[in-house]
Amino acid sequence: MKRIGNLLTSILLTGFSVLFVSGAMAQDKPAEKKVSAEKQKLYDLFEKKLTNVQFKGNFTVLGREQKGDLPKETYTIKSVKKLDEGEYWLFTARVQYGGKDITVPMPLQVEWAASTPVITLTNAAIPGLGTFSSRVVIYKNKYAGTWSHGEVGGHLFGTIEPAPEEADPEDK
Repeated sequence: MKRIGNLLTSILLTGFSVLFVSGAMAQDKPAEKKVSAEKQKLYDLFEKKLTNVQFKGNFTVLGREQKGDLPKETYTIKSVKKLDEGEYWLFTARVQYGGKDITVPMPLQVEWAASTPVITLTNAAIPGLGTFSSRVVIYKNKYAGTWSHGEVGGHLFGTIEPAPEEADPEDK
């Protein structure tokens, strides 16, 4: 099975289905307790470090022999904001895939291993595309993790860099 794109594309597409679920969950649960000052500092740093950045690196596909350099990937994150519901965050990201170039907001779960964030997606079904899972650890200016799409999966890793400034569409 051909990989449908990069991990961010899978995460972004999955976000559309998560968006409606998380909205329904927010209506059913009472308001969350106020976070500690220490946790709020982590949240603020996470938002700051993942605003206007690109994840630039490589990925592998398990079971496929790799000849030459590993395939490259780039994910552009425009912003990340904490949502009121649990550990969900609204990622606004630019998706460039299959001739399309769109910016989409989507809620993703972020788990914390002490002070280290892990972007988490588990067996999320996308109608017509398949099932996606991933774990992406963010540490300093690096990311690393695993991804799967149905029966295909692998590893990903790279650096987090400032995103290049985009030209204003009205200037064209």
